[in-house]
Amino acid sequence: MARQTPAAPSSATQAPECGLNSATDRAGVARRRIGIKDVAREAGVSLGTVSNVLNRPEIVAESTRRRVLGVIGSIGYVRAEGARQLHGLTSRVIAVLGLDVAGAHFSALTTGVQQTAREADLGVMMCTGASDAEEESRQLALITAHQLRGAVLIGTEVSRTVAAFRQYAVPFVMADHCAAEPATCSVGVDDVAGGFAAVRHLLEQGHRTLAYVGGPDRTPMRDRRTGARRAVSRSGLSSASLHELACPALTVSAGNDAGHRILGLPVRPTAVFCGDDLLALGVMQVLYEAGLKVPDDIAMVGYDDLEFAASAVVPLTTVRRPAVAMGRHAGRLLIEHTALDAGHEHAHVILQPELVVRRSTLPSTAL
Repeated sequence: MARQTPAAPSSATQAPECGLNSATDRAGVARRRIGIKDVAREAGVSLGTVSNVLNRPEIVAESTRRRVLGVIGSIGYVRAEGARQLHGLTSRVIAVLGLDVAGAHFSALTTGVQQTAREADLGVMMCTGASDAEEESRQLALITAHQLRGAVLIGTEVSRTVAAFRQYAVPFVMADHCAAEPATCSVGVDDVAGGFAAVRHLLEQGHRTLAYVGGPDRTPMRDRRTGARRAVSRSGLSSASLHELACPALTVSAGNDAGHRILGLPVRPTAVFCGDDLLALGVMQVLYEAGLKVPDDIAMVGYDDLEFAASAVVPLTTVRRPAVAMGRHAGRLLIEHTALDAGHEHAHVILQPELVVRRSTLPSTAL
């Protein structure tokens, strides 16, 4: 059962006899702050029981837990987080540190972290824009200054980030990261399998001349490219059957540029696999402007299954990454890692992507 910290009594509510849970009352008279001893006395339990209700509610009998929470609500007790930290207790706020904070994938992943945090009665502080070493150091200083419980790191520079967080002894979990770092929890998606599934699907549709449009040279993109190459190799085709184009960013405009390059190839591919849905949208725009039809002239596969993919003029076949689930796993691992009373073993969780087939790869005769 998640703990709920009740609000202090409003001005329309009669203050309890033991006083307001604030520095002064409405008349400006100083009042004693309501403490854990008051809760224990009113509930008829020990201080240890109240502490367990606040910190480890799962070990307290439900009837006792309800009685204590009822007293907390009736007398207006509010826990002081500063006092908790002075006594060496764990903060109830975790951080999410991210690089590409504008993308829908990042948003979905952080939603998963927030869901898990909410269930554990924890808050989440967003530390965004860690695009270089200087900004990352500033965010780390913010996390340590507030003595946060730990951090979920999303899409950051692994070697630099891991070294910095270990130097300052800040617990962390790597999210959207498949490589097993020593003494570190991580959660990722098997993007090699995702790239393989995307190109295998195109090969099964009869395509033999393909293009792969990738983004910046980071691990997820490299893995998707590896999967695409593997599918071509296992089909018995030569590596020349897959023409590779790199893009500097995962944007529609970068996809537009890739689309023009595809049109300029000596042999135009009959299918294109893009390592991101935004790249796919940009390529599709250029193809339509050139009078080509998707999928009859060129079939298209994207990656991520962003919200627009299913509602595009031609619904986009794509590879769905379980971003929310990834965030939930990362949040859970961080909470377990930082629990004061739990023996934690570092885990490396790899989730599987899912190919979602839509009209962009199915010719009219197949519908």
